[in-house]
Amino acid sequence: MERDGQLELYGVLAARLKQAHTRVANAEVPDGTRRELSRRLLAVTAVAKHDLADAVRRLDVLTAELDGLGIPDH
Repeated sequence: MERDGQLELYGVLAARLKQAHTRVANAEVPDGTRRELSRRLLAVTAVAKHDLADAVRRLDVLTAELDGLGIPDH
């Protein structure tokens, strides 16, 4: 049962990462800002392979930053 829950969490994280990538790709921000946000998204993706809880935490922080920058969530 635990494995099913973990797979579900991976699915939720994957959907959130996809949404965050879309937000960054469509953001009207300077290129340097977009590169930094993209780099951080890639780091979250890499962390997810080894530490799901840390990846979720990092994505929460990044999502809050995107919200703070006014990057819309379509």
